[in-house]
Amino acid sequence: MAFTRNEYPRPQFRRDEWLMLNGEWEFEYDDGGDGAKRGLDLGKTVLARKINVPFTFQYEASGIGETENHETVWYRRTFDIGKHFGKDRALLCFNGSDYITDVWINGKHATTHVGAYSPFKTDITPYLASGKNVIVVRCVDPYDPTVPRGKQSWTGKPFSCWYIPNTGIWQSVWIDFTGDDAVDEFSLTPDIDNLSFSGELVTLYGVADEAELSVSIFGKEIKRQRFSLDGKHTRYSVGLMECDFVDETTYWSPERPTLYYVDVKLYKGGKTVDAAHTRFGMRKIAVDEGGRITLNNRELYQRLILDQGYWRESGTTPPSIDALKSDIQDAKAMGFNGARKHQKFEDPYFYYFADEIGFLTWCEMPSAYNFCAEEMRAVMSDWHGIVNAARAFSSVVCYVPLNESWGVRKILTEKTQQDFAASLYYMTKALDPSRLVSTNDGWENVDKTDIISIHDYAYDSSAFAEKYRPENYDTLYPQGRKLMAEGNTSAGKPVLFTEFGGIAMQVNAVDGNWGYNKGAADTEELYTRLEDLMRGVYASPFQGFCYTQMTDVQQEVNGLLDMDHKPKADFARLKKIFENK
Repeated sequence: MAFTRNEYPRPQFRRDEWLMLNGEWEFEYDDGGDGAKRGLDLGKTVLARKINVPFTFQYEASGIGETENHETVWYRRTFDIGKHFGKDRALLCFNGSDYITDVWINGKHATTHVGAYSPFKTDITPYLASGKNVIVVRCVDPYDPTVPRGKQSWTGKPFSCWYIPNTGIWQSVWIDFTGDDAVDEFSLTPDIDNLSFSGELVTLYGVADEAELSVSIFGKEIKRQRFSLDGKHTRYSVGLMECDFVDETTYWSPERPTLYYVDVKLYKGGKTVDAAHTRFGMRKIAVDEGGRITLNNRELYQRLILDQGYWRESGTTPPSIDALKSDIQDAKAMGFNGARKHQKFEDPYFYYFADEIGFLTWCEMPSAYNFCAEEMRAVMSDWHGIVNAARAFSSVVCYVPLNESWGVRKILTEKTQQDFAASLYYMTKALDPSRLVSTNDGWENVDKTDIISIHDYAYDSSAFAEKYRPENYDTLYPQGRKLMAEGNTSAGKPVLFTEFGGIAMQVNAVDGNWGYNKGAADTEELYTRLEDLMRGVYASPFQGFCYTQMTDVQQEVNGLLDMDHKPKADFARLKKIFENK
């Protein structure tokens, strides 16, 4: 089966002129780390193998499917920008490449990017030639727990709930074409209370002198605003009129995912130099004075599914955008109104479809595991890029910088690790104050968080009513780990049950496969145990839950869907269980 990813890779900020670089590249392992000495960076040497980008060599979709350790890999291919040569600027874009990525164009070094999950771009115009051009990419992905890895094993083989890694280019690569200037960053924050949106427009070169925003809803343009630019960085605000004076039909929610469409143009001397298209939902996620989470000033109960975003044939790279859309539709059919994307920043089409379909999403930082100065630098750098990208999606309502004290194993008692968690909270809020933050999701919560999160894989709910009383939170040990870090208190914050369940089927519990607790013998037992757990969840003072999990992932077989994303149980029956509050 051939796997292809040929759609425009960044749907939330789409340009009209672009060149896809996915597909067949030359490829080579560099276990000796001497590729540069051998001149591979010059682009004149044909590499030994072929690979299907953006899929990684460890998985079938790449055309290779070899799981042995190779920390350094090289890629090479040719391309022709055709009519754009000498006319437009060319921005080379990567949605994701793990971990240290170097790029050469026609033998000239163009950029270095460090980070596995944050997208990046670079202007390659000065290095281009008319006709055939050669791009060479080297990726170094150390098996090192100090750098953000998420669920990728660093031991050389899968273990527990850590899986076969993805090395190198794992998301789409393409070239955008622009004029003399380009939008570098564009933030957009809605304000439902004043029916407006605002943000910052950052240009790449600072030579454009004006920008124009055209806003449409329900197929009709409702606002066109043109304003002068203040060099590279310009703050803006756009006020709108009510389209419906009776009902809130213009607000975004899972039940009614209304979207505004925005065209962005840059001008230099009256001439258009860049144009792109985006969209957003007019929505507000907040905690009210009574400590209740609200969406659009109304109480919100979140029914989330834990989704790790793995596929049998392609690992963390979705085999198609249809696969992402199907997962969201399946989750809604099972009664969930959102997903916590666990330990990865997903392909942008996941959040794009979530915006469109009406599906809440939580955005989580993939963990590193060895607390030190280098880990802090690496996590903060990648997290900065992730938040910058994630804030473009209306479906994202919560950020998770840390999970279960991974990478901050002594946070319970060690002040330096608590300070690091607090710094991630403040950094996230500085980048995007419009979303909630669950700083260390699961246990050992710190004061600097918007949500108190609980992970508890109890077999049944018999102890829930007594255990999860608000007066117990500050002294509670839900999974043998203290709910609050020492010196920190829950202080009336909203509480969510953000991991529980994990029920495997006994038929899957072979060959090293596992789930949490004893597996269910058949689907009827699965339903019975789910009904019991949900009775306990709904009887507790939680403001939402996150069930583990969406799909089986390699040796972990506790999904409601199998590893091929096929259902193990009846969706209608599951929907009744998960929605029966």
